[in-house]
Amino acid sequence: MTDQTRWGIHEVQTRNKAIKYRRDLVARAMSYVVDMDETGITDLMIQIEAEYERKYGKNKTDKVVL
Repeated sequence: MTDQTRWGIHEVQTRNKAIKYRRDLVARAMSYVVDMDETGITDLMIQIEAEYERKYGKNKTDKVVL
């Protein structure tokens, strides 16, 4: 049994909870994808790619303040 008062235990538990939450989100999304037809999956892929590009792309227009 690990001593719960040791330094870093809370950080490890928080990280593990975040990883589990992400995996649960993916599993839940995949359960809906299984029920979709080809056009629904294609539309979802386009939206996911656009969101990924918006968040993580190297597009400099997102950082420009107008």
